[in-house]
Amino acid sequence: MKIAVEGCMHGELDNVYKTLKHLEETQNIKIDLLLCCGDFQAVRNEQDLKSMNVPPKFRSMNSFWKYYSGLEVAPYPTIFIGGNHEASNYLWEMYYGGWAAPNIYFLGVAGVIKFGNVRIGGLSGIYNARHYKSGHFERPPYDQSTIRSVYHVREYDVHKLMQIEEPIDIFLSHDWPVRITDCGDWRELVRRKPFFKQEVLFCSKLKPQYWFSAHLHCKFAALVQHGEGGPLTKFLALDKCLPRRDFLQIVEIESEAGPYEIQYDEEWLAITRRFNSIFPLTPKGADFRGVNLEMDDCRQWVRSRLQQRGCKPFEFVKTAPCYDPSQSNFHGSFAGCPRNPQTESLLQFLDLPYLLDKNPESTDLSPYPSRSIGRGPVDYDSEDIPIDDLEDDDLSNVQDVETEL
Repeated sequence: MKIAVEGCMHGELDNVYKTLKHLEETQNIKIDLLLCCGDFQAVRNEQDLKSMNVPPKFRSMNSFWKYYSGLEVAPYPTIFIGGNHEASNYLWEMYYGGWAAPNIYFLGVAGVIKFGNVRIGGLSGIYNARHYKSGHFERPPYDQSTIRSVYHVREYDVHKLMQIEEPIDIFLSHDWPVRITDCGDWRELVRRKPFFKQEVLFCSKLKPQYWFSAHLHCKFAALVQHGEGGPLTKFLALDKCLPRRDFLQIVEIESEAGPYEIQYDEEWLAITRRFNSIFPLTPKGADFRGVNLEMDDCRQWVRSRLQQRGCKPFEFVKTAPCYDPSQSNFHGSFAGCPRNPQTESLLQFLDLPYLLDKNPESTDLSPYPSRSIGRGPVDYDSEDIPIDDLEDDDLSNVQDVETEL
């Protein structure tokens, strides 16, 4: 199976898909799947732009809306996670994962799915110590505080991933796993990105065969040895979609013969069902005490349900008006926190209540530490990493990629 891995999408689906078509034609290969490591920007209309924490000059529709509306259909199955530049209102509807558009699947805030017999896990967002132990208290429409905290990684979602026992083939994170730089060319990375000395995240027990990340807009490879004689993880971070940047990689992974399709993962659904009773939806974090970690009975229950229904995800359903380029300045009313039928169907399938529109308790949490805390020359309070975010970059000639990991 040939899998294309892309760094930060930033809404440039047209250019990435064109690049993949060019690769297939020039290298005589067939690409089976596209993975995106965040900043996907699944923006359906101008209202969604208001849920993105990006400077005004980067607040543009780009090309996802074409695929959401049906004007275009993704030519490759596409799986993505969220980053810190997202239409967070839309991704919250699909907290558990789901089709963001036909043939484009959001892995969820945390999740595991199968593509053929290849098992793919992922974690959306970036790390911020202030909110790591909080619950998911943000609800659309977001204010100046919650529009930034909504994409911060939470302990609850990491803890669920830590319960995985079966092997993961590929893992996606927008931020980088902590200390991964110790396993690669650290000196060269710091020479090119000196601010990186202070920006790393998340160590896991998952030991996947491949781990892909993005966020820092540079390419960086590492090989992780899990104990003496243990398994290896090939780590690769990629850039964003711009000309002459390392934003794309083709990886070949052993798999059963196709055709391939996205399917629910039994173990992950069991974990989701077990932990949903402590889903933290206020500023207070999850209380993991008393959660029964014995999964056999839950696995059997989920297995029985999947055998009856099948493993395909529930079908895509539009939940917001489509962008019309002939009518700028969206005047529709804000829908608040609509219930996505995919999410409702999945929760009904798992016999779980719908909680995503539950009102959080009031909070006096301030969003960030005092500005007086020194963290070097970069304004980290803005979370705007200074990595060549040039608004006049021309994306018309994106072609150059490497194909070896």
